[in-house]
Amino acid sequence: MGTLVCFHAHPDDEAIATGGSMARAHAEGHRVVLIVATDGAHGEVPDDLGAGETLTDRRRDETIASAAVLGVDRVEFLDYTDSGMTGWDQNSHDEAFCRADLDAVAARVAAVLREEHTDVFTIYDWHGGYGHPDHIQVHKVGCRAEEMVRSDLSNLRVLESTMNRDGMRRMIALAKEMGFDGAGPDGDDGEDFDPDSPMDDGNPMGTSEAELTLGIDVSDYTDSKLAAITAHRSQVSDSSFFLQMPPEIFAQAFGHEWFIEHGQPLGLKIGWMFESDRRTSLR
Repeated sequence: MGTLVCFHAHPDDEAIATGGSMARAHAEGHRVVLIVATDGAHGEVPDDLGAGETLTDRRRDETIASAAVLGVDRVEFLDYTDSGMTGWDQNSHDEAFCRADLDAVAARVAAVLREEHTDVFTIYDWHGGYGHPDHIQVHKVGCRAEEMVRSDLSNLRVLESTMNRDGMRRMIALAKEMGFDGAGPDGDDGEDFDPDSPMDDGNPMGTSEAELTLGIDVSDYTDSKLAAITAHRSQVSDSSFFLQMPPEIFAQAFGHEWFIEHGQPLGLKIGWMFESDRRTSLR
């Protein structure tokens, strides 16, 4: 059995981006570790915070609940301050994660990788999927941590979690065919969302299919993935994109998770992160 370490920017990113893979790894007997970079302080503030409870308290509790659903064995909170979206004043705050010293953060992540004798490590693609400053920082930190541990963990697989832009386009078309209007992450009208349009950093969302190297079938774990997303109740209301989506469309949209593996040639294959043969045939 092996160990999977998933590095994410905010509470709830773990459920959305790699929840299916984490649940599958747990189900197959692997150890699963989650590292969360920030406190999520700039998320939606719920109306039901208790006396003395902060949003960061709530989001930490929700992450623990999500991790329990996914079978996570260890959650490591780095507790950097949420940087907010691109262009927000919070980007320039001294405490913001996007301004944290790269080597200092990477050393903390590398320590976890060594402690866990990690076999598979997930980060984000070069632009964090949609240009969020904290997601981009996770990519930079993750790559630096990989360099730091390479001599100790020579067989470490590093996978950049991303979104399949071509798959999103197909999903939106399918949702419309099935009569579901909320086909985009904005949740109200699928026509308002175009994965090819500029996101926060001016680039389209995710990655083109031609640039991917690994797709993981998590179709048996979409219920767990949805339950983990739902655990983040402060950020996911009953009217959200995820909860409004009919089960058959959710299964189609989130039945695979997509990655770019370091050191592997381009060419999308469907496989598994713990397979000895990394380059299984596309099916």
